[in-house]
Amino acid sequence: MRVAFVSETVAQHRETGATRRLRRTAEGLADRGHDAVVCCARWWDGDHDTFEQDGVTYRAVTDGPPGEGRFAVSLPAALRAVDPDVVQATVEDPTHVIAAKAASLFLRVPLVVDWYESPGAGDADDPRWRLAAGLPELVLAPSETVRTRVRELGADGDAVRVVPNGIDVDAVRAAQPREVADIVYSRRLDADANLESLLLALAELRDRDWSAVVIGDGPERDVYERQVRDLRIEDRVSFAGDQPLEHRLAAFKGAHVYAQTARREAFPTDLLRALACGCAGVVEYHVESSAHELVEQEDRAFRTTSEQELTDALVAASEMEPMERNENFAEYDDAAVLDRYLAAYDEAGDRMSWLEPAAVAGAAVLVVAVVVLLIVLL
Repeated sequence: MRVAFVSETVAQHRETGATRRLRRTAEGLADRGHDAVVCCARWWDGDHDTFEQDGVTYRAVTDGPPGEGRFAVSLPAALRAVDPDVVQATVEDPTHVIAAKAASLFLRVPLVVDWYESPGAGDADDPRWRLAAGLPELVLAPSETVRTRVRELGADGDAVRVVPNGIDVDAVRAAQPREVADIVYSRRLDADANLESLLLALAELRDRDWSAVVIGDGPERDVYERQVRDLRIEDRVSFAGDQPLEHRLAAFKGAHVYAQTARREAFPTDLLRALACGCAGVVEYHVESSAHELVEQEDRAFRTTSEQELTDALVAASEMEPMERNENFAEYDDAAVLDRYLAAYDEAGDRMSWLEPAAVAGAAVLVVAVVVLLIVLL
């Protein structure tokens, strides 16, 4: 099977949850013997149109950095050159999804949209986002939280599937524990990190014996380091910065508790890894975070909704028997998640086959007209 991925920005430009997910999926398909071609803005040196890395072919749709070229205008020609069996697009820009739909209709192949982040405030008022939600044969979301938001944009509920992020279960099993701290927090330290909730709870427990490590970096790190000093727990909390996966897994294996307090999280992959490593999980519930979904049926985890509940949960979690592996999360192995992508491609193809050729042609003309209009207006 040849899968054409559509994303102007890829991990080689900037690492985000969406770009990492695309890269893992494309490389996983390539490892299985499928052809994975990523249509993106050029990120490599030289003037050649394609570049191969880790079994994946990257095709330049535009030459400039993301956002500077007319990606949607050039996309149909790039997809025609790829001649895919299925097109999978991200929603970095809804116009790109609409252009991908026009191309997929002319090529008579299904469009699948991998919708990683929840729609933003006001997106429901933008017709482009509603088209991006309603035009694909299938929309894939990493969690029920994102799935609900996409359906609120007008996507057919029967056409939205949850496909979580995968983890390398073999790497989890093979990781050797390293006793870095009792409690671990691991995430980019941005405006949504909400590390202050955990720090305040830990300050309430200063009379107990504990240590904590914060893994990750970001624009709010200085703020949190200052807060640790203000709370007078700097001798108990360390900041490790960004760490490679091998080091994170070792820290999870050696820790007792993993805390997740972020306000916004499409899918908390490090929480999943930590739970698989045997950590007891403490998750603070937030409406725009899907973290609670991973712990709703898990005995070794707590969901909290208040400051006092968070503090109590940290105590209860610390009193649980230590573990170095939790097989309840083996179902999230990369291979099993990739099977769900392949099943989605087959289902999307079946959905498109229901359309009569005349209907496909008519829809293609309509979508192209919409694309042209949107591009002119923009």
